[in-house]
Amino acid sequence: MAVRTKLDSCSCDAQGPATAAHSGKPGSDRKLFILLGLGLLLWTAVYYWLETAADFITYDVFKLSAASHLGSAVAFFLYDAPKVILLLTIIVFGVGIVRSFFTPERTRQMLAGKQEYVGNIMASGLGIVTPFCSCSAVPLFIGFVETGVPLGVTFSFLIAAPMINEVAVVLLLGMFGWQIAALYVATGLFIAILAGWVIGRLKLERYIEGWVYEIKMADDALVPGRMTFVERIRYGLTAVREIVGKVWPYVLAGIAVGAAIHGYVPEGWMASFMGKDVWWAVPAAVLLGVPMYSNAAGIIPIMQALMEKGAALGTTLAFMMAVIGLSLPETIILRKVLKWQLIAVFIGVVAAGIIIIGYLFNAVL
Repeated sequence: MAVRTKLDSCSCDAQGPATAAHSGKPGSDRKLFILLGLGLLLWTAVYYWLETAADFITYDVFKLSAASHLGSAVAFFLYDAPKVILLLTIIVFGVGIVRSFFTPERTRQMLAGKQEYVGNIMASGLGIVTPFCSCSAVPLFIGFVETGVPLGVTFSFLIAAPMINEVAVVLLLGMFGWQIAALYVATGLFIAILAGWVIGRLKLERYIEGWVYEIKMADDALVPGRMTFVERIRYGLTAVREIVGKVWPYVLAGIAVGAAIHGYVPEGWMASFMGKDVWWAVPAAVLLGVPMYSNAAGIIPIMQALMEKGAALGTTLAFMMAVIGLSLPETIILRKVLKWQLIAVFIGVVAAGIIIIGYLFNAVL
């Protein structure tokens, strides 16, 4: 399987979009706002008519039966694919504007010198909005260590950044509603905070490669000075182009697989080995997810289809979080700065947290 980043958006990470840090002339700024307004109106109209259009194309244009497997699968795909792309676009734009306020250097400065438990909470929250991908794991880790950020706080950031991302949030929001999306964010934060705190308590600094402490990182300020509001909008638009432009094939692929499951897998079949009553399903899902690296865009549509066929929410959520949060490529990259003992603790603590969350969701939902 090809190695990909968590959001497939490394080009929109620490340095930010190259075209974002400049503002146009007043006339071009007005044109930008007019186009944004028209785009928002078009977005609203398309989103409102999605279901009607999907049914019309499936049953009137293609003449497929609503009772057939193929008709059900096609209607699922034609409705979910544009819905997810639309939601992804608007969320990535908003998060892109938020990200314009943060840089790796500023993040390190905010975390340095904080009490450890306060740092764990702050690091987990900052991990959500700070640009991050697998290729930046090593320089971020070195920079945190160099500025005196405790090891446990560093891991809270490294866990939260890839595990809780806007792609996962927007897909969960669109497919399951705000309650499940909020639970995903809350449980991801809980795992990042708790795992970072546990790793900090274990005093494992001796398992950091010695050369890390000898390196002096160069300053890597993201956007010098203050960005104007128009510049932040341009930053958000560039994030849409770069992120959505890269993840849309995985969105369509995931929804296509989900549509096939939706149309052809018998009702209740998944419950036989991913249901609430199967005690080993949650740890098995985590073990399966650790080496199976993908991204949220590809895995969440499949998660939706599995649940529709009887798989338990906790089990599917555990599988998704293991796939997104315990990345095999990231683990290999981190081996450059961490010894295997610390990597094993990292994987074990995060996996244990995900398993607990999976059982908890299955018990209460």
